[in-house]
Amino acid sequence: MSWKKFAVIAAVSSLALAGCASNTGGGDAAAGDHSDLKICVYTHGDGGTFWSVAQAGAEAAAADLGVTLDYQGSNNDSAKQASTIEAGTAGGCSGIAASAPDPDAIKDAMLAAHDAGIPTVTMNSGSSVFKDLGAFTHVGQDEIVAGREAGLRFNELGATKILCPIQEAANSGLTDRCKGASETFSGEVVDFNLDGGLADLAGSAAKIQAALEADPAIDGIFALNADIATGAALVASDATGRNAIIGTVDMSADALQAIKDGKMAFAVDQQQYAQGYMSVVLLYLNLTNAHELGGGLPIYTGPGFVTADNVDKVMELVAAGTR
Repeated sequence: MSWKKFAVIAAVSSLALAGCASNTGGGDAAAGDHSDLKICVYTHGDGGTFWSVAQAGAEAAAADLGVTLDYQGSNNDSAKQASTIEAGTAGGCSGIAASAPDPDAIKDAMLAAHDAGIPTVTMNSGSSVFKDLGAFTHVGQDEIVAGREAGLRFNELGATKILCPIQEAANSGLTDRCKGASETFSGEVVDFNLDGGLADLAGSAAKIQAALEADPAIDGIFALNADIATGAALVASDATGRNAIIGTVDMSADALQAIKDGKMAFAVDQQQYAQGYMSVVLLYLNLTNAHELGGGLPIYTGPGFVTADNVDKVMELVAAGTR
């Protein structure tokens, strides 16, 4: 069975369970049915435009299923994330979902949870290493695949040389996106070190501007984060008058508006609301019915693409907090 079928099965399961919860007396009765199950979602997230939506998905699933949720981000501090997982293992987590941008940093903590009999999944990042961490599946986007699809988009848009700014040096998922793009893009992809770039968007814009000025052949920018796209890449492109073709991974209100206005070409949508929601559902099904969905493979939530063709609909869903 293909990963697409697994994704469909998991999605149908979540919808069916959500429907059952809503049919048990307005949600109040369901809310207490499984409150003894404590599902913990511990990410490297910073609570920004991306991670707040993933958290909303996890919270919605917990409400639909009537479980107790402990969601904590670690603001890209992998040591803090590892200690949070360790505390959760000792503190009564029934199941743990964790993102894994720096898998070595959380490996011992995740394996300790597994050894303690706590089911685990990885989410968002970690699709190639989830088994090494003791997880039974991964829910998210394969970053190599996302990069490949972005590379094909840049080909269609006529770009010839792409700058790929990497804003977290330790995040293997980001380098995978650039690697994937280089596999399908017919021109050259230039990896660009922008470590810590989210903390200083003005500084990031200046660095990207300098790179554009140093190499007039660069006519495209593959931003790996929506805030980098609008707060740095677009600013730098405007400052140089280059009118670079800009695509991004993930979305924000500003990025969507830029697509609508024709200033950016596309956003890769890994559908993080689904990542949060499905992580809780997968653990719930394992705890209540011994399901291990995924068949030993990742369950993909993307990549999808937002372009001028569908941006209006997606903007409506973003306003609702689910995209």
